[in-house]
Amino acid sequence: MKDSSEEDFDRIDLKILRALQSEGRLTNADLAERVNVSPATCHRRTQRLFEEGHITGVRAEVAPAAVGLGALVMVGVVLDRSTPESFAAFEGAVLEMKEVLDCNLVAGDFDYLLKIRVRDMADFNKLHGQKLIALPGVRQTRTFFVMKEVKENARLPF
Repeated sequence: MKDSSEEDFDRIDLKILRALQSEGRLTNADLAERVNVSPATCHRRTQRLFEEGHITGVRAEVAPAAVGLGALVMVGVVLDRSTPESFAAFEGAVLEMKEVLDCNLVAGDFDYLLKIRVRDMADFNKLHGQKLIALPGVRQTRTFFVMKEVKENARLPF
């Protein structure tokens, strides 16, 4: 059985999504050729996919080391309370931290799992001491320094 969101797409929409996910810099003409429709049809469909929120953006993938952010750190966070107010306060504060790439509410040993990019261990130590432990409601953190990035920012499997 198809997922309800997948039923909104026909094969051309899916081809457009796959092509743009693979190569976001395609011109409309190149995209139209790849999915075998006219440029006008391709443009109309692509615009609709953006307007309906199925495509949320197109951006360059920058090599972290090239901009001095070679250390990837995962941090598990446990809050002192599990209330909507404490979650909202924590999430609001995390949204203001440029170093936090991803913040996910998770089930298991932690309340949240953070993905953080910093220059190095010293940079993380400063961030931890000044910002992470001072976030609203934080009771405990567990830090994991990534030794090797095996698979990063993979494309969606559709």
